[in-house]
Amino acid sequence: MISEWISAILLVLGAFFMLLAAIGVLRFPDLYIRMHSATKASSFGALLMLVAVSIHFPVAYVITEAVLVILFIFLTAPVASHMIGRIAHLLKVPKWEKTTVDELENRIDYDEENGKIDS
Repeated sequence: MISEWISAILLVLGAFFMLLAAIGVLRFPDLYIRMHSATKASSFGALLMLVAVSIHFPVAYVITEAVLVILFIFLTAPVASHMIGRIAHLLKVPKWEKTTVDELENRIDYDEENGKIDS
């Protein structure tokens, strides 16, 4: 009985964080901030939902699969967002006009003639 309530609460919280991620992707002003919303909030929402599934179905293979999926998401989401952000920066995707700090501005040069990246 109590495990059903805990899993229900975790599912609702996970869905809430997924909703926040979706709203962030729609509402934030540029690619870089949208990417932050898409990776952080949705990863946490997926974590909460998979923990809820593990609590609701306390079977070894369900828990193992949930842990493996959580590890996969938490390993791949930051790497993917980093690569997308780096390529967007190289392609000079416009930033929000209120962006004040660009730490990569003078650190990465793209040689358009030879197609090489100097960092």
